[in-house]
Amino acid sequence: MIKAEGITKSFGTLKVLKGIDLYVEKGEIISIVGASGAGKTTLLQIIGTLDKADSGTIYINEQQLNTLKDTQLSDFRNKNIGFVFQFHQLLPEFTALENVMIPALIGKVKESLAKQRAKELLDMLGLTERMEHKPNELSGGEKQRVAVARALINNPAVILADEPSGSLDTENKEELHQLFFKLRDTLGQTFIIVTHDEHLASITDRTVHMKDGLIIDNPADSL
Repeated sequence: MIKAEGITKSFGTLKVLKGIDLYVEKGEIISIVGASGAGKTTLLQIIGTLDKADSGTIYINEQQLNTLKDTQLSDFRNKNIGFVFQFHQLLPEFTALENVMIPALIGKVKESLAKQRAKELLDMLGLTERMEHKPNELSGGEKQRVAVARALINNPAVILADEPSGSLDTENKEELHQLFFKLRDTLGQTFIIVTHDEHLASITDRTVHMKDGLIIDNPADSL
C-alpha cells in the first residue's frame, strides 16, 4: 500500500536519511520513534511529498510518486494524503467547518458536497456544536480533532501525523490516540505517526525505530 525504497536525503554535507526501506499495509497504524535528529520528520515529509528524496522511490497505492510532475504531485497529495501536525495549523479567520472544507475545495469538490462531508466528519468526531467556532474559541483537543477531520475530508489513502499529541494534556492525548484507532476500525484508515510519546508508540500496530538516518528496528522487516 505504501512502500519506500532506498530513501536518502542530505542537507548540504549532512546526511539525514541514509537508505530507508519501509512498507505499510492498508489499515495499519505504525509509529516512528527515535531521538531528535534521527530523520523521522524528514522521512514523513518525503512520504507526504512535501519534500523530495535525493534518491530512492515512494509508492502509494502502486503509484510511483517520483515519476509525477509538480502539478500532478500536488493533485495526488490533495486527494491521497492527509496531514496532522503538532500545532493543528488551522487558519484563524475561518470556522472549524470552513477549515475542514478547504482541502476538498482545493480538490474542486462542489461546495455543497464539501460542506456535507465536513459536517459528517465533525459530527463523527463529536464537534457538532463547535462547527461555527473559530480556532481561538476551541480547546487544544478540539483544534486537533478539527485538524483530523480536515485530514480526512478527501478520503485519503494515508494520514501522516507529526507529533499529533505533543501539545496536548494527558486527557486530550488519550482521546486523540483512541480516535486514531476508531478511525482505523470504522474507515479502514492508515496512519504513519512520528511521536516521542511512549504510550502512543506502545499501542500502535508496529513501532519503527530510527537512529542517525537509519531504521534500526522494524518488526515487519520480513515483509
